[in-house]
Amino acid sequence: MGVIDSVKAALASSGPNDRPMDGSQGAYWCDDCNVRIRDVDLESDPVCPNCGEEMRFERSHGRSCAC
Repeated sequence: MGVIDSVKAALASSGPNDRPMDGSQGAYWCDDCNVRIRDVDLESDPVCPNCGEEMRFERSHGRSCAC
Protein backbone atom coordinates (compact mmCIF):
# COMPACT_ATOMS: atom_id res chain seq x y z
CA MET A 1 0.00 0.00 0.00
CA GLY A 2 1.43 3.35 -1.00
CA VAL A 3 1.51 6.56 0.98
CA ILE A 4 -1.47 8.00 -0.91
CA ASP A 5 -3.53 4.87 -0.24
CA SER A 6 -2.58 4.98 3.45
CA VAL A 7 -3.71 8.60 3.76
CA LYS A 8 -6.96 7.89 1.92
CA ALA A 9 -7.70 4.94 4.20
CA ALA A 10 -6.98 6.97 7.33
CA LEU A 11 -9.22 9.82 6.22
CA ALA A 12 -12.03 7.48 5.21
CA SER A 13 -12.02 5.63 8.52
CA SER A 14 -12.31 8.65 10.81
CA GLY A 15 -14.78 11.47 10.96
CA PRO A 16 -17.54 13.15 12.93
CA ASN A 17 -20.02 10.38 12.16
CA ASP A 18 -17.88 7.67 13.77
CA ARG A 19 -19.24 8.26 17.26
CA PRO A 20 -20.77 5.34 19.14
CA MET A 21 -24.49 4.76 18.83
CA ASP A 22 -25.18 4.67 22.57
CA GLY A 23 -28.41 6.64 22.73
CA SER A 24 -26.82 10.02 23.42
CA GLN A 25 -29.10 12.96 22.67
CA GLY A 26 -26.49 15.66 23.31
CA ALA A 27 -24.24 17.04 26.02
CA TYR A 28 -24.27 19.28 29.06
CA TRP A 29 -22.03 22.36 28.96
CA CYS A 30 -20.60 24.74 31.54
CA ASP A 31 -20.14 28.02 29.72
CA ASP A 32 -17.86 29.41 32.43
CA CYS A 33 -15.41 26.50 32.51
CA ASN A 34 -15.89 25.16 28.95
CA VAL A 35 -16.58 21.70 30.38
CA ARG A 36 -18.63 19.27 28.28
CA ILE A 37 -20.19 16.04 29.57
CA ARG A 38 -22.22 13.81 27.25
CA ASP A 39 -25.65 13.00 28.61
CA VAL A 40 -24.95 9.26 28.65
CA ASP A 41 -21.79 9.84 30.73
CA LEU A 42 -23.60 11.84 33.40
CA GLU A 43 -24.30 9.92 36.60
CA SER A 44 -26.19 12.61 38.55
CA ASP A 45 -27.58 16.13 38.17
CA PRO A 46 -25.92 18.26 35.47
CA VAL A 47 -23.55 20.19 37.74
CA CYS A 48 -20.12 21.32 36.59
CA PRO A 49 -17.38 19.31 38.31
CA ASN A 50 -15.08 22.38 38.27
CA CYS A 51 -17.25 25.23 39.58
CA GLY A 52 -20.43 23.54 40.84
CA GLU A 53 -22.77 25.59 38.62
CA GLU A 54 -25.68 23.99 36.79
CA MET A 55 -24.82 23.00 33.22
CA ARG A 56 -26.99 23.68 30.18
CA PHE A 57 -28.11 20.93 27.80
CA GLU A 58 -27.31 21.22 24.12
CA ARG A 59 -28.93 18.71 21.85
CA SER A 60 -26.91 17.08 19.09
CA HIS A 61 -27.96 17.44 15.48
CA GLY A 62 -28.45 14.00 14.01
CA ARG A 63 -25.20 12.07 14.02
CA SER A 64 -22.93 15.10 14.32
CA CYS A 65 -21.44 16.45 17.53
CA ALA A 66 -23.34 18.58 20.02
CA CYS A 67 -21.09 21.55 19.44
